[in-house]
Amino acid sequence: MSNGPITVTLTQQRDYQFQIDFGAPVPSLLGDEPPPLGQSAGPSPMQLLCAAVGNCLSDSLLFALRKFKQNPDPLRCNVTADVGRNAENRLRVLGMQATLQLGVPSGQLEHLDRVLSSFEAYCTVTQSVGQGIPIQVTVLDVDGSVLHGGQTAGMKA
Repeated sequence: MSNGPITVTLTQQRDYQFQIDFGAPVPSLLGDEPPPLGQSAGPSPMQLLCAAVGNCLSDSLLFALRKFKQNPDPLRCNVTADVGRNAENRLRVLGMQATLQLGVPSGQLEHLDRVLSSFEAYCTVTQSVGQGIPIQVTVLDVDGSVLHGGQTAGMKA
């Protein structure tokens, strides 16, 4: 990833459906709102936000593990956004929870403590989004044992 601007172009197709063009060579996709506004013909903006946070966390964890020549495959990430009303009664993402699960037992991975203590700091999207939305990050091994958790990304104490 390099410094500099990232540009995405959205073009309305009809109603709340927008073709999202990322530029070559990335294929475009259709975004849409759920009913009653849209038809759920594509991911909603909130789903795309969850995907961006989860994808970045997954990339960061995978990169950190591979730096030590460790293979956690298959890695899985589930992101949930808590949506509710703010003081002005407007819908907002109030918080997010991301749970990453390694595809192997933790005992098979070397330097895991070091990786788990640092990987979130390198996640550009999560650290940026986390400045405005609290994001709880948990990492599990293949058996569901909690290896890392309880930290809120990006928020200053």
